[in-house]
Amino acid sequence: MDEVVEAVRGHLAATSKGPHDKLEAERVLADQMGCSRGTLRSALDRLEREGVLWRHVGQGTFLGPRPSTEPIRPQVLFEMSSPAELLMARLILEPPIAAAAAASARPEKVALLRKWASRSKEASDWAEYEAADDAFHKAVAAVTGNRLLMAVLGMLSSVRGRAQWQRRHDAAFRKARKREYALSQGDVHLAIVDAIAEGDTVMAHDLMKQHLHYISELFGDGF
Repeated sequence: MDEVVEAVRGHLAATSKGPHDKLEAERVLADQMGCSRGTLRSALDRLEREGVLWRHVGQGTFLGPRPSTEPIRPQVLFEMSSPAELLMARLILEPPIAAAAAASARPEKVALLRKWASRSKEASDWAEYEAADDAFHKAVAAVTGNRLLMAVLGMLSSVRGRAQWQRRHDAAFRKARKREYALSQGDVHLAIVDAIAEGDTVMAHDLMKQHLHYISELFGDGF
């Protein structure tokens, strides 16, 4: 992969193309680099994150930094996002989503939510806790029945799956003593479920905010 990145970098340096000129099609570039299109795309992803080139879905790959008028592709944005940015986004979005869940809760969805909250409390290691915690937060959005909110939480979840987040979460989990951390945050999850089940929008909002603030403080010394 590193070799392909450097090969593409050398190819771009040797080209007569200028900023924002369109590059060859992926199949042509892959043939020139002697690699598969999948490997080429991974190399282009890295170069795009570095600002060497930019891509527009359906239009192609272009040389130079992305114009300010061009939105960053979601996949690249997720790769560029730091744990601090993720936590800030969650603090802004998830408490109102919890309140919306409390305003529209249905018993069968609350039962599923309670299952994931219980699993997070019973987790024996950080990986098990992280999986249950991730499922719990996505289930809160699912309680609202709003597909757009569910998609937003799904996108945030994809950032959580990155190695950078996992390293930070593992360190935080160890810092808080694994079992105690799972028990305490599992209890908060269950309290959020209770607020949602009771239709208490204010309590659901405030408990989710407190939960995420605690995580931010736990992570905070490295930000």
